[in-house]
This record gives sequence, structure tokens and C-alpha cells, in this order.
Amino acid sequence: MDEESHERIRAVVASIPPGHTSTYGQVAADAGLPGRARLVGKILSEDGHDLPWHRVLRANGTAAPHIAQEQAARLREEGVFLVDGRLPRGQRP
Repeated sequence: MDEESHERIRAVVASIPPGHTSTYGQVAADAGLPGRARLVGKILSEDGHDLPWHRVLRANGTAAPHIAQEQAARLREEGVFLVDGRLPRGQRP
């Protein structure tokens, strides 16, 4: 992965406002890297600690299992509530 792609993904994630969410796939598309959702997840897991990573969900509105509790708690602080571990249908990005 080149540094430019990395920075574009970081910029898109940084631009997600509090109280809003996006998906890994949408972040990739917005960064000009359609179809690279897994790359977004890799970047966030390796170097996303200073980004609002908790605002990025899977396409089905769920959090990744290994971070689900922390992600749900951070989203709750911003007024976003997961129901049964999932963003309600009408609220999905």
C-alpha cells in the first residue's frame, strides 16, 4: 500500500463528524479506493488510534467482534445507539 492511499483513508475517517457513522466500504470509496474496505480495516487496526475509528462500521451496521463493546460505548457517547449490536436499519450510512 502506498502512503498516499493511507493518507486519503485517514483523511476520510477524520472527516466523519461526531454522531455519524460510515462503513469500511464507503470510506474506501470516498478515498478513491472502491472495493478496498479491508484495507480501511487494516489501516484503522494498525494506525487508527488517533482517528475516530469507532464511527466506521461493517456494511451490515455492526462492529467488528473484537472491538464491539468499546465501539458501541464510544458511539453511545456521541448519541449513536446500536441495538443488539447493530445500527438500526434507518440509521445505517
